[in-house]
Amino acid sequence: MSKIIIIGAGAMGSAFALPCIDNNHDVNIVGTHLENDFIDSLKAKENFHPGLNVKLDKKIKIYKFDNFNNLLNNGADLVVLGISSKGIEWVSEQLSQIFKDKNIPNLLMLTKGLSIFKNDYELLVDKLKRLLSDKGIKKANISAVGGPCLAAGLANRVHSSVVIANEDIKIAKKIADMLNTSYYHTSFSDDINGVEVSAAIKNIFSMAVGAAKGLCSKDIPNDVREKNYLNTSSALIKQSIHEMEVFVEHLKGKKETVKGLAGLGDLYVSSGGGRNAKMGSYIGEGLTFSKAKKMKMEKVTVEGADLAKEIAKKVNEDFDNKKLPLMLAMINAIVEDKKLEIDWEAFR
Repeated sequence: MSKIIIIGAGAMGSAFALPCIDNNHDVNIVGTHLENDFIDSLKAKENFHPGLNVKLDKKIKIYKFDNFNNLLNNGADLVVLGISSKGIEWVSEQLSQIFKDKNIPNLLMLTKGLSIFKNDYELLVDKLKRLLSDKGIKKANISAVGGPCLAAGLANRVHSSVVIANEDIKIAKKIADMLNTSYYHTSFSDDINGVEVSAAIKNIFSMAVGAAKGLCSKDIPNDVREKNYLNTSSALIKQSIHEMEVFVEHLKGKKETVKGLAGLGDLYVSSGGGRNAKMGSYIGEGLTFSKAKKMKMEKVTVEGADLAKEIAKKVNEDFDNKKLPLMLAMINAIVEDKKLEIDWEAFR
């Protein structure tokens, strides 16, 4: 049995507790400072999680942020980060206060994303390492989870496959073995660049694939488009995989990783009806991003759009329409707030 502490009581952090508890680990969820009221409500409803529509197992111990320091000071074998990409700075500050003068446990990031630092791409794993190092923690070992695993499915123990990535393959395997169950199937990889980059940029391509119904033809009625868009969707998926390979190799990841769980697998799930695909469907219908956000998804976080804004300048500097026609079309439609136009002749 290992002691696992999950930081963040959101949908994915809470769902992740299921394979942990099913492996007989000591599982603890501690909410962020923004989740105190949510946790009070959760406990008042006998651990019913509204984001997952399930009751969490009573073996999972759930704490408010007031218990953060005490819980982590009492040791852990694995600390899992179930916070948003915007919470990386916050969690680095909290961890540094506790572990500045002692060894920090192995960390596992559920968070997917990519950022820009000093006009270069930065994996969230590297961003967290940098922030911790700046605060005096020089030896943080951080793994990442990639793959097609929606929180609601995991919370209902449906068959799901993921990949655990770490530069040290032995650590990746150790964590994968800790988490593997009859329904949560874990593989492992030392290609953390390929896994992290694929997991992040697939959100942009999910929007592109989601636009297929609107893009499939301008000359047929809506009801005909509704039944005949799969040719277009397939073409967009094929181009997405090609461009993900180009981009992953540019960031020193392995091309073959894109055709695995973190790339193709995650793209399939995300483009099948998630938030990114939904935004893509509105953009494909001819709405600009700002109109779609305001009229259709005002209070919904669209990770692919946030990432597009973050990396737009750098991607436009590094690539042209011959190499990444689909990615650039999607990114520029969002940041320039214009209608999406696809250069089909540039597809490879």
